[in-house]
Amino acid sequence: MMIHAYQEIYVSNAQSTLGDTFDYAINICKIPGEDFIKLFMTSSLAKRIEKGEPAVIVGKSGIEIAMDVLLETTGKQYEIIQEDRMDRSIEYWIGWAIAYYQWYSARSYADMFKVLTFENLKKMYYTLHEADITKFVEIVDEKIKEYFKDTNLKRIRVLYGCSQAELSRQSGVGLRSIQMYEQRNKDINKASVETIYNLAKTLGCTIEDLIEK
Repeated sequence: MMIHAYQEIYVSNAQSTLGDTFDYAINICKIPGEDFIKLFMTSSLAKRIEKGEPAVIVGKSGIEIAMDVLLETTGKQYEIIQEDRMDRSIEYWIGWAIAYYQWYSARSYADMFKVLTFENLKKMYYTLHEADITKFVEIVDEKIKEYFKDTNLKRIRVLYGCSQAELSRQSGVGLRSIQMYEQRNKDINKASVETIYNLAKTLGCTIEDLIEK
């Protein structure tokens, strides 16, 4: 089973809320998209959404989050303008889509935006906004993996919050082997069933999560 950032029951809330956040900040407050991305990913709001805090993704509206991000990062208090918007803008889709991918991958927004620019996301909108969200996930996954080159073992271990030494002690797998799997000096796909099972059991994931495709 894939390890996600937080409970799935909050995903749709996070998507619609972040969609409204991006739409409001960029289209109503007139903050350029690339600038708002930088403000958002350095704010405490991004980190709280990454953790799936209900007080943020359920307790705040997208407009409130936009206001909080702008106040925290620029020191400016923007006037709240309520608008009835029947259509979903490109900016709404961008916020909606990245919220899903962050939940799905458990990666930080800071990592995501090292790979995806606002212009990249706008171009993706035209071909993907009517497609299933899994298509967006596949494309972004490919870009992320190409950029970071982390193995699944390292990514899941870091997410789990343990060091290589701790993983070795808890799983019974040698520290040097873990280091070599993470550095791709040994192919984890060729590890014994016992080895990969013990790693997966310790990290609370499945064997399939650790296999490199």
